[in-house]
Amino acid sequence: MNAIISDLIEKAQNINEVDLVLKNGEIVDVFSLETFKGDIAIYNGYIVGIGNFEWSKKAVDVSNQYIIPGLIDGHIHIESTMVRPSEFSRAIIKHGITTVVTDPHEIANVSGIEGIKFMIDDAKNSMVDILMKLPSCVPATKFENNGATLTSNDLRDLLEYDEVIGLAEVMDYPSVINYEKDMMDKIEMVKNKKLVIDGHAAGLSDDKLDIYSIASIRNDHEAVNAKEALTRIRKGFNVLVREGSAAKDLLAILPGINSKNSTRFSFCTDDKHLDEMVDEGTINHAIKLAVKNGLDPLIAIQMATINNAKCHGIENKGAVAPGYLADLLIVDNLIDLSIHKVIKSGKIVNIENQQRKEQVEIPKSIMHSVKIPNITERMLQIPLKEGQKANIIEILPSKLITRKRVDFVDIKEGVFLSNPEKDYLKMAVCERHKSTGNVGLGIVHGLKLKCGAIASTVAHDSHNIVVAGTNDNDMILAIEALHNTQGGLVIVKNSEILARVELPIAGLMSDQPYEVTVKRLLYMHEILGTIVDHHSQNIFMILSFLCLPVIPELKLTDKGLFDVTSFNHIKIGI
Repeated sequence: MNAIISDLIEKAQNINEVDLVLKNGEIVDVFSLETFKGDIAIYNGYIVGIGNFEWSKKAVDVSNQYIIPGLIDGHIHIESTMVRPSEFSRAIIKHGITTVVTDPHEIANVSGIEGIKFMIDDAKNSMVDILMKLPSCVPATKFENNGATLTSNDLRDLLEYDEVIGLAEVMDYPSVINYEKDMMDKIEMVKNKKLVIDGHAAGLSDDKLDIYSIASIRNDHEAVNAKEALTRIRKGFNVLVREGSAAKDLLAILPGINSKNSTRFSFCTDDKHLDEMVDEGTINHAIKLAVKNGLDPLIAIQMATINNAKCHGIENKGAVAPGYLADLLIVDNLIDLSIHKVIKSGKIVNIENQQRKEQVEIPKSIMHSVKIPNITERMLQIPLKEGQKANIIEILPSKLITRKRVDFVDIKEGVFLSNPEKDYLKMAVCERHKSTGNVGLGIVHGLKLKCGAIASTVAHDSHNIVVAGTNDNDMILAIEALHNTQGGLVIVKNSEILARVELPIAGLMSDQPYEVTVKRLLYMHEILGTIVDHHSQNIFMILSFLCLPVIPELKLTDKGLFDVTSFNHIKIGI
């Protein structure tokens, strides 16, 4: 490092020897929240000078344009985009995202350490910098079956990887509150490396947030409104403002952000499907949405850059300043953030004609992860008595949290009968890692499915098969289709497969170029429009989060209906 510093210092004093100079740009200063005109000298991927330079080589004139730092996503699960890291990077760099902090707990829940190592290896062929946080909760809870268990000893060696920068979202808050040994060991080993620990404080009370902070968990992306965000800020947390496919919290948190506290806020995505990401991006979209709704553009850019870098302990990123990496965007203005050029590590990226790099081989075990017995109609029956009320999972628009609804439902011959008109549908989660035959059953309200069935092997966080439908025959065919393709998304109607997207990498990601996968997703959404009322939400993303038993109030696992408030399984009939 000293040799690199010496070289950069030498070039700072000899600007004619640098690699690139950007002339006459309006530079965005994320430290003082102002802009100023200047030239930027770049050498060996770093900024070595800002001023007014007479350069003997041909400079790039960026007059009447703004120079801002490359955008940083503070928390994203790449697996949720349904493409491998190297393909994800090709899709995202055109939107100005040059660094992401990712938690590979999705693939870890399916394939364990082998899955994490695949993500690290594949990320080395990426156009953006992909930094990893180690999954803290695999499995997420003991109330479901997944494909792997990762202890502190399993994770310890991975801390030696340069790409690993901390411990990912600690969602098993009972283990923290009860200071269970393995969780404390994970926290301590990461603290000893002086790395950052991420939180997942969905629905936590003030006293539990105190315990989180005592445990050195100092950021959180689960605030869903301004009040929750400000409570976290006052307790010393950095708040990652989430805007993804299913969870859209930005507008609700925005009133709590101002010039006095803005350094404690940053942007993240968490989960976003590929088709939406390709169309609108991620963090760039969050900036534009925030600015459109009244946030100072300079604060929005600060939240998308230096704030994320500081939050995660990332050095030399997130600012236009000497000694920082030359990850830069040239934009026409700060309102719609129209990107003119992307500069990554000092080199101008050809975002319109990207070349695919050679990709690492995918381990065979990761490509064969769907193991289920035959699912029968009897296994999908929900026994209920006439006149009996039922506990129902109620979906809340644009939220990951659900509500427990209690209501009368249709019953025929002693079993629940889906009613699309009332929007009460059957839902099932089938264990798919060890062929146990476990099938958890529930009733869901809010999917607005008029007919047929939809199913997926993307089902957070254990990623069993999740299926919902208006009839058992279509539900069974959807499950079988996913078994045959070793994972993916599927739509079935009248015993016919209408559309599917194959995701054979751990049942989570495609092995195809992102352009191929996004076309299949777009076609699937066209088909969804024919079977779903008011098709405005990402129904597959919503379905996947109905299985996550760490976000209130009611969820479904392969072991049955789960009440997150009481942290216990409950019966459907009451």
